[in-house]
Amino acid sequence: MSCHQPTRFSLSRFSILAATIALAFVPRPSAADDALMGHWRLQGDARDASRSASHAEPHDIVWTSSGATFNGRSAWLEVPDSPALRLGTNDFTLSLWLHLDPTLDDSPGDLATLFDPATRVGFNLTIQHQSGACSSMANTRNLFFGIDAGTEPTWTDCGRPGNNRMVYALAVFQGALYAGTWEPDAGEAGRVYRYAGGTNWLDCGAPDRCNAVAALAVFNDALYAGVANYSGAGSQIAPSTNTNPGGRVYRYAGGTRWEDCGRLCAAELIWGMTVFQGRLYATAMDTPPKHLTTPRQGLHRYDGGTHWTWCGNPGGRVAAITVANDRLFASGYNGGALGGVFRYEGGTNWSNWGAPPNVDQTYSFAFQRGTMHTGTWREGKVFRYLGPNQWEDAGRLGDELEVMGLAMFNGKLYGGTLPLAQVYRQDAAGWTLTGRLDFSDVVYRRAWSMAVYQGRLYCGTLPSGHVHALEAGVATSHDAELEPGWRHVVAMRQGNHLGLFVDGKRVAESPSFDPARFNLAASAPLRIGFGEHDYFHGRLREVRLYGRALNDREVQRLFRAFR
Repeated sequence: MSCHQPTRFSLSRFSILAATIALAFVPRPSAADDALMGHWRLQGDARDASRSASHAEPHDIVWTSSGATFNGRSAWLEVPDSPALRLGTNDFTLSLWLHLDPTLDDSPGDLATLFDPATRVGFNLTIQHQSGACSSMANTRNLFFGIDAGTEPTWTDCGRPGNNRMVYALAVFQGALYAGTWEPDAGEAGRVYRYAGGTNWLDCGAPDRCNAVAALAVFNDALYAGVANYSGAGSQIAPSTNTNPGGRVYRYAGGTRWEDCGRLCAAELIWGMTVFQGRLYATAMDTPPKHLTTPRQGLHRYDGGTHWTWCGNPGGRVAAITVANDRLFASGYNGGALGGVFRYEGGTNWSNWGAPPNVDQTYSFAFQRGTMHTGTWREGKVFRYLGPNQWEDAGRLGDELEVMGLAMFNGKLYGGTLPLAQVYRQDAAGWTLTGRLDFSDVVYRRAWSMAVYQGRLYCGTLPSGHVHALEAGVATSHDAELEPGWRHVVAMRQGNHLGLFVDGKRVAESPSFDPARFNLAASAPLRIGFGEHDYFHGRLREVRLYGRALNDREVQRLFRAFR
């Protein structure tokens, strides 16, 4: 028996030696790597430690021992445009460490972009966090990586969830896309569906007996649904024969099960939902009878169980809600001064941020280049906020009358409209039509809800009830909430696909594409912590750009080196 023991010991030593030799021949991504195009350590300065010496210019950065702090409002780094940054059709890898706080009352924003918006050439690496698009919190800290070279966008019909007439809400949760619907006939009810690919949708149940699931939001790693009774008359459709009141919020419990989280005072129609200061908020759009003293209109805060606290209103109904720069904002729905945008000041207090000219209703929010944009009725325009009571006309979307869904996608702002259910992309020369999504024979068609999922932009419609997906360039996304704390992120172009890694693991991959169609020779600077979407809010360190694709072991080595 003793003669076998040395043999086993020898084999063990041989295995360790072989593994060590194998690892020794794995290329080590380092400052000495000939493919390293830039290495910004961000330890007290913005200098490039690679051979390229492409030093960045810092703007409002606060330097700490653990990296560079970005305030989400004005802080960013710019690496000047140079021939070395013309990526062409070559592979490349972008590696960085980022830190997000557990409670973040702002869009995390862009991590790094090298993108020319005029030609739509370059790449975008960002954290999609979109609320107010239009009634839901569509994306919650979802990592997104996309490239484009001025390609033509294409729409795909993804089918009709159930028997719905309107896809009222879209939201991404734990790697899946969910849709809330309006199903107006007697005996039906608003339901939630999960996208199963192609034109297939899985029924996740009806939270309530009312006809609409009007808002979705992710809060404390759970999916919440706000329900409503929507008439349909406002869309010039026969009023719903389902008259059951809404006004409640439910939490998804899996399968087709939903847990009741209570009613918003005496409300019957929930409109918007978002998360602010670590709490869930929702808006009620009811017009209360004069004899009713219980508050219905306005903002409500969830206090756990089935308890909600009324947070007031600015004098009338509020609809969509979003969060930016540590504050909560709401759109107005009452015409004149009450059809603008309002900021919540705590308690039951509000301030008026003014109404864009000739606007009766503000429907939605999006942030482009760090600036708030809102979609409006009655001239089909988008306006951008410049300061107190200052709104700049950002253009009309064709000859449309209303802009509902607004979303940033792969470096560009998109808007959905009424009455033709068209979707437009904002370009330097104005708004470019990308497609019409609903051809129903009615007076008003709507491109209402939007969300980014699996590297595509999804849009829900009324009255066909279909969901459509837009491809613009090539993109991939990690459709789970990015956890707080320090995270290692790698975005990679490798041959005919894109890849995303988080903490050393591959988490997403794009469909295959023709590399020759995507020449990323953009005449644009490399921006770190800023881009076409929003200023980054958090900390960054160890930003590296390689002119080749790293292999999985090299990615893991970078992760282990700094965790």
